[in-house]
Amino acid sequence: MIFENVRNALAQQFEVEPESITAETNLIDDLGADSLDVVELIMSLEDMYGISISDEDAAQLYTVGRIVEYLEKLQ
Repeated sequence: MIFENVRNALAQQFEVEPESITAETNLIDDLGADSLDVVELIMSLEDMYGISISDEDAAQLYTVGRIVEYLEKLQ
């Protein structure tokens, strides 16, 4: 469920097919995200899950798999 939510958020933000996003997808290398894109994604995840993600944690969330693992630990 978390993976699908993250995948759908990324697909919408980067205008790609959700099926093209896997756990190994890198936000910068594969989706071409810049720092503003990453901030927007973090804000979206914070709103979606009612959490606060520190800058230090956010810096480690550069693949879809890492994002999902992070969110699962908070559940």
